[in-house]
Amino acid sequence: MSLLPRTAEEFSSAEYWERFFRKRGEKAFEWYGDYNSLCGVLHKYIKPREKVLVVGCGNSELSEQLYDVGYHQLTNIDISETVVSHMNQRNVERRPDLTFQQVDATKTGFGSGSFQAALDKGTLDAMASEEEGALARGMLEEVGRVLAVGGRYVCVTLAQEHVIKLAMEHFAQGWAVRIHCLTGQQNEDSDCSFALPVFVLVCTKFRQASPFAVLEMCQGEDGAPSRLASVSELLSAVKERQAYNLLLHRLRGGTDASSTPSLTLCNAATGHPRYTLTVQDSPPSAKLPRTNYFAIFIVPQGRESDWLYGSAEGRAQLASSAKFRRLVIVAMHRDQEYDDMQAVQSELSPMVMELAPPGMPANQQVPFLSVGGDLGWREIVGRGVSALTGEYSVEDVRGEDGHLYRRLIFMNNSQLVQSESRLRSTATSAHKKKNRKKSKASVSEAPALTGAKARSVDRGFLCCTHHEVMVAGLAMLGSEAISNKDHALSMLLVGLGGGGLPQFVHDFVPSARVEVVELDPAVLEVAQTWFGFQTDERLKVTLGDGLEHIRTLENEGGHSFEVIMFDVDSKDTTLGMSCPPPAFVETSLLQKVYNLLTLRGIFMLNLVCRDSALRTSVLKRIQAVFPCVFSRGIEGEVNEVLLCCRSAGEGHKPNTIPPSLKLTAIDLQKSFHTSTQSAPCVPQIDITAMLNDLKVI
Repeated sequence: MSLLPRTAEEFSSAEYWERFFRKRGEKAFEWYGDYNSLCGVLHKYIKPREKVLVVGCGNSELSEQLYDVGYHQLTNIDISETVVSHMNQRNVERRPDLTFQQVDATKTGFGSGSFQAALDKGTLDAMASEEEGALARGMLEEVGRVLAVGGRYVCVTLAQEHVIKLAMEHFAQGWAVRIHCLTGQQNEDSDCSFALPVFVLVCTKFRQASPFAVLEMCQGEDGAPSRLASVSELLSAVKERQAYNLLLHRLRGGTDASSTPSLTLCNAATGHPRYTLTVQDSPPSAKLPRTNYFAIFIVPQGRESDWLYGSAEGRAQLASSAKFRRLVIVAMHRDQEYDDMQAVQSELSPMVMELAPPGMPANQQVPFLSVGGDLGWREIVGRGVSALTGEYSVEDVRGEDGHLYRRLIFMNNSQLVQSESRLRSTATSAHKKKNRKKSKASVSEAPALTGAKARSVDRGFLCCTHHEVMVAGLAMLGSEAISNKDHALSMLLVGLGGGGLPQFVHDFVPSARVEVVELDPAVLEVAQTWFGFQTDERLKVTLGDGLEHIRTLENEGGHSFEVIMFDVDSKDTTLGMSCPPPAFVETSLLQKVYNLLTLRGIFMLNLVCRDSALRTSVLKRIQAVFPCVFSRGIEGEVNEVLLCCRSAGEGHKPNTIPPSLKLTAIDLQKSFHTSTQSAPCVPQIDITAMLNDLKVI
């Protein structure tokens, strides 16, 4: 039998409450928690000697329990004749001074300023559900009238947005407002078990209105108050606590490997993000040690964008390796200080324990896991603001292979590494990079180098595999084009990033003449300042729109390129394709690219498309323009590099991999090492390996 309202409007109906209490009979109904869960905050704001008006008392035992601990000046009112009669009969002998009256809370008849406190447990919520909140406004006006100066309205509420807005209309001016967020009611034996947390709204009446709003939020009954600047900030803070409790309610209901909820913990003093927690459950079929319920994994600083920690697939692999029923993966934020692993554990423990899976024994030990036992290392070496993309950060981090890396991060998508280069330092020796998803971490102390300027970019090392594939794709031009130093190898690249790709081609392909088109002047400045990018007569940058530049080149005529590369990302995150923007793969533009290529020319495209239907559409358009298209997927990534030939070539059939490609790859590799004498670094790339998995589209 349902004893709770079927619709919100029923809360405001006197007839509803009459039916409710008749059905309920003798059994007390503890609306939003009992005395034990509320006494801490109630005793803080209501003193035993004070006259207290209890609004909408119902048949709760709260007034009786307050009376029993010394509160003997309680006046209880309720709209239900049934409940008032019942409560008076129940207390006539044991508590003769505890009175219950059938009174309309909007018209009490009590004298102005006759109470020092008003206690409301759920009544405001019930009245606010009436259309347009007329009853609630009337009740709040009446409470304000009967309270003395310095008196407090103490309201236990679920703090739904419309309820808080109604309260703030009345109390934001001339009152001090404080909200305590208490733990959500999770008692399964209770008739009323809420996923939402319970709040206690405390409004104190001033003699004169304050020139500014006094709005505060407290966590728990004894939490330190944090001042909020506006009602909208107060509403946001309430919503955050409600969302968190809804998450806890879901997590306590069971494990779900298909869902990976996350939440951000902020610095209480500044409000700035400090930790991001992602919950990763193991599937029911996983074979786990019986006692492995729960663990916390601390992601090393600066590594949160790595595949293992920053992608859903990587986190699932991490959880599979850890072998716990539930793994909470913790990422630390930039601009925050962290002393050591022990300090982080102490700070996180109270919060993360609330995320434990159901069924975990109360005394279960919860391990904190990490890579090598330390917090990792990150140094922000540069900051700036792009007029096109907003704030950015240039950061040096230590990778799991022990090397230092420099990264460009745009703050509007802080989980994505926009550009990355390996750094040369005395702490590490140059060697071929490993697959960082699978290699074992090598952890060392923070770099001994004293400043970021003392670290130089290793221009012979390409961090992005798709850049390596694009360089290897030069072998598609044939041995003659590679070995002919008297003929300039003209290249057009749209999208600069950190400049690692065009700089590599410039340094190790002496015949190359590279033109880069970059839309954002800030990106060029970052590349030159922090990523070792240097222009000269063989490497030039044009600032402007890549689409317009290609149209202009074709319209002018007389321009041709051996290679055209697109490596530009889309700023529209709603699309299923993050690279390139859709306009770059429209048939009309692809035809212009085709026209700008020499007969043996190659068009290279970094394609990142999660939408299979969209990918199919893009490939059809490309195939309609280019007679020969090859694809090289990137392991563990969505990226694939498309190598599109203007001509099907001679000596082989269209849509087949050229038989001579392997030999040309070897020639290209040799030419790189021949160029090493004049280059500032040693090239670290395996051309043959990059072309091994080439597929015909």
